Amino acid sequence: MFITDIKRVIEQVSRDKGINREVLIKALEEALESAARKKFGTKVDIEVQYNDATGEIEVFQFKDVTEEITEPDIQISFEEGRKLDPECEFGDSIGTKMDTSTFGRIAAQSAKQVIIQKMKDAERDAVYSSFIGRKGEIINGIVQRFDRNNIIVNLGQTEGILPTREQVSKESYRRGDRIRAYIMDVLHETRGPQIILSRTHPDFLTCLFKTEVPEISEGIVTIMGVAREPGIRAKFSVTSNDSDIDPVGACVGMKGSRVQNVVQELRGEKIDIISWHIDPAKFVCNALAPAEISRVIIDEENLSMEVIVPDEFLSIAIGKKGQNVRLASKLTKWHLDVISETRYSEAMQDGYNSLVSLPGIGISMADALYEKGFFSAEELGNSSVEDLIQIRGIAEEKAIQLVETAKKYMASTDKIDEISNEALPDDEDTPDHSSSPDNAVEDDG
Repeated sequence: MFITDIKRVIEQVSRDKGINREVLIKALEEALESAARKKFGTKVDIEVQYNDATGEIEVFQFKDVTEEITEPDIQISFEEGRKLDPECEFGDSIGTKMDTSTFGRIAAQSAKQVIIQKMKDAERDAVYSSFIGRKGEIINGIVQRFDRNNIIVNLGQTEGILPTREQVSKESYRRGDRIRAYIMDVLHETRGPQIILSRTHPDFLTCLFKTEVPEISEGIVTIMGVAREPGIRAKFSVTSNDSDIDPVGACVGMKGSRVQNVVQELRGEKIDIISWHIDPAKFVCNALAPAEISRVIIDEENLSMEVIVPDEFLSIAIGKKGQNVRLASKLTKWHLDVISETRYSEAMQDGYNSLVSLPGIGISMADALYEKGFFSAEELGNSSVEDLIQIRGIAEEKAIQLVETAKKYMASTDKIDEISNEALPDDEDTPDHSSSPDNAVEDDG
């Protein structure tokens, strides 16, 4: 046959390529069956078996014992059958071992191609199986080449791809450089498994800390959330189920050794480790540290918070180009609007003044409304009668009147603003600076 010492070949390929031995044996059996059918046609009844004891692949041709032979390829006479098996009867199927050396060069070449293809398929499946279970892990590799800005990484068994979108913009690599990355996905493509790598994924940071901090891998410290602007800054929150363990301190390590190892791997990316809190307001305050927070106004319905800070901490809370408040918003999953105490006081005063200016509302009535959380004419106009009648001294009729009055006042104010804006020249328009994550002012703090 075209393969000598099949058993040795199977063992070697299985060991070198990491392919299951049974898969290789099945591939060889199918290959030899294909070669036999090319030689003898498709009608013949052929069975191929691997003999593990002898290390030989045996091919048997089966023929039915019949009285009259019409198809010699699949039938055998009773006399011939008796020679092979003295106990055979009409209708029995008798198998004879075939000489594989008679298959011919073309048939053998065909069998060889089938084996090669099967080996490639089995190798691809073996690689896929070994990597699909490692999805979500960190892997080490060597930069092999560059393909349209994508980095092709040698992972040993196979290659991985680090797409442009998953690369940190300020990082650069050369061929032969060692690289660590996060296995983001494993795709079973027809041309072979594709290992998608990432260095920008938030879970890359999580995995790095799991490697550096034993308390995380042991489950004592839990990472509650991660927000990254890759290569620049990251925030992640941690908590501990052991009151004696400081989760932030565990992640920082002795003299900052643990966090510095992660920062070094991320090539200088700044990392803020935040203490998670079940109270969202306290959690937001922790996330905006080191800025001091004076007050937090929560709008649970819209998952937003108005955060008031002392004037001198405004730039720190917002951060350079709004980065601090933007990351804090991603981490806490609350929309944050940071304003200074001065601006807040002015807004509150303007709101109080709008209440006092409403017809039929004196200072005492405005104070009563203000005390109950109605800080402006706009809030009064958006309130319900049921909310207002809870205030002492306000009956249902009065409540209806107050809401209508506030709505009319707001409508007239909007009209005046609209006229003023139409009259204002384009070059005098002033842009509105907001400290929300989507439109944050640029600050050096």
